[in-house]
Amino acid sequence: MTIEEMTLEALKDRKKELGYTSRMIAEQSGVPLSTVQKIFAGLTRSPHTRTLQALEAALYPQGYGDCLQPAPAGMLQEKAAVYRTDPKQGSYTLADYYALPDDRRVELIDGWIYDMAAPGKLHQALLLQLSAQLLPCVDNHPECQLFFAPCDVRLDDDDRTVVQPDVFIVCDDSDNDPRRVNSAPAFIIEVLSPSNRFHDLFRKLNKYRFAGVKEYWIVDPENQQILVYDLLHDSLPEKYTFSDTIPILLSGGECSVNFRKIREKIRRYLPQAMPR
Repeated sequence: MTIEEMTLEALKDRKKELGYTSRMIAEQSGVPLSTVQKIFAGLTRSPHTRTLQALEAALYPQGYGDCLQPAPAGMLQEKAAVYRTDPKQGSYTLADYYALPDDRRVELIDGWIYDMAAPGKLHQALLLQLSAQLLPCVDNHPECQLFFAPCDVRLDDDDRTVVQPDVFIVCDDSDNDPRRVNSAPAFIIEVLSPSNRFHDLFRKLNKYRFAGVKEYWIVDPENQQILVYDLLHDSLPEKYTFSDTIPILLSGGECSVNFRKIREKIRRYLPQAMPR
């Protein structure tokens, strides 16, 4: 399954979750109703990226958490009570987050707590290889530091969001807080797994964009694809494969990640159906 297909499946799940009709989505997104109907009926297998982004904006309004808060004028209004299984969801804070048992791994986003599955071998092997290639670049920039999960990152200026990116680089950590990073990382990589695709492709993408993250990579090991977002300038990502060497935009081409080399290192954990 390609990243576009995964995106479409996530949007279908979101449409069902929120109970939206195709007409509601068409009116909000600006996509013709007939196109919306064909996409969600599975008659259009490869929608254009811009069409998917328009549907995403309708189903997941940027900057509004999990889309279960009242939207501003002109946005679709959700019946949030239908989707709440925990009456505190939407009002959790850092105090609640740190009161949870140590063995429960979660993220706090806009007052909502999201459980996170334990990473598997492929996920961990990827993080190790990514970190190994990023470290020499970071070593040449003493103002920057490389971190990897689990490490707390507090986004925004409130106490309602703490995330644990898979791999990230911070170049402004002046407060020296021993417990967490309290500013938006300059660079983040998230590795997709079946349980987190919507979380990383949509929810965290939008959160990172508005929090001030500059560059965001989404790595899909199942399909050996990578999306690279320049969150400062472009809305559309660049797409790469595990055969490519990808430049880190923030380094101005000084640093890059060789995914062909990573693929060779982790081949034993990759799905066997993928080509060399």
